[in-house]
Amino acid sequence: QVQLVESGGGLVQPGGSLRLSCAASGFSFDFYAIAWFRQAPGKEREGVSCISRSTGGTEYADSVQGRFLISRDNAKNTGYLQMNNLQPEDTAVYYCAARGYYYCSLKGDNYVYWGQGTQVTVSS
Repeated sequence: QVQLVESGGGLVQPGGSLRLSCAASGFSFDFYAIAWFRQAPGKEREGVSCISRSTGGTEYADSVQGRFLISRDNAKNTGYLQMNNLQPEDTAVYYCAARGYYYCSLKGDNYVYWGQGTQVTVSS
C-alpha cells in the first residue's frame, strides 16, 4: 500500500522554525521526485519546494526562497522541509507529493502520490 505520511506541523510564533517530514512506503522512493505543496483557507494550492530524484536539483517558490530548505534521505524513504523565519502568511496545510520523474516541478502536474497533509499555523 502506497503511503506518504507528513508530520512535524504545529503552532509556532512568527520568526520560529519547524521541520516537516514525509515518510514514504509502498513504492520505490528513490525513483521519485518529491515536492511540498501548501493550501491556505480560501486560496489555491501552491507549490512550495521540490527536489529531484537524486537531490541534484531543487526549486523554491519565491515566497519561501532563503527561508525554507528541502532535503531527502533515500535510505530512510523520507523527505524533509526545514522552515525557518516562519511568518503568518505561511499558515496552511502542507502536503508532500511524489512523481515518477527524475526532475521535480512546483506545478502539481504528474504527482501521483499525495499525503494527507499537516497543519502549520504561525501566530503570536
